Amino acid sequence: MSRVAFVVDEMFEDAELRVPYDRIRQAGHEVVLVGREAGKRLEGEKKKEHVETEAAIADVEPEDFDALVIPGGYSPDHLRVDAQVVDFVRDLVDGGKPVAAVCHAGSLLVEANVVSNRTVTSWPSIRTDLINAGAHWVDRAVVEDGNLITSRRPDDLSVFSDAILRQLEGRIPPRVQPSKPAEGDGENIDFDADVPIH
Repeated sequence: MSRVAFVVDEMFEDAELRVPYDRIRQAGHEVVLVGREAGKRLEGEKKKEHVETEAAIADVEPEDFDALVIPGGYSPDHLRVDAQVVDFVRDLVDGGKPVAAVCHAGSLLVEANVVSNRTVTSWPSIRTDLINAGAHWVDRAVVEDGNLITSRRPDDLSVFSDAILRQLEGRIPPRVQPSKPAEGDGENIDFDADVPIH
């Protein structure tokens, strides 16, 4: 079975941690919550989830893990200022291991400089940041560009988790060859009125 790191800090999006965490553990894999320090109690932005980090970023190495998950919310914005977290993300992506980022977690991918010439999705508010970092942005529930998995929002967590589990089984798809965006991809973004901005 695989060992999967979740990098997390204050105000993570509750469901974006809980849903993939539970799915990965139910599949028999080990999950380790990695934060800027070990033993720190963290609260989700909706205050539904409370977790405690199990390892400090300073005490882990990319080779300790088979994959990485980055929940969204405000957590990625806190993590992107930590050079050790940024290096950890970059090393896992560059090492060809599955790295999954949902919603606002794309901001941490931008900071790690790993989205150039990659096809990704995200919460619409960071679309321009990803494009400016060289990414090809599309509006889809989940995008797998080689080992890089991205999703838009909590509504996408089922297919996001499915993609993570497939890649943990070794089924990493080839890199995406960007083409002209299909209708609805990138040009016409559907801002759902009932989806809260977080």
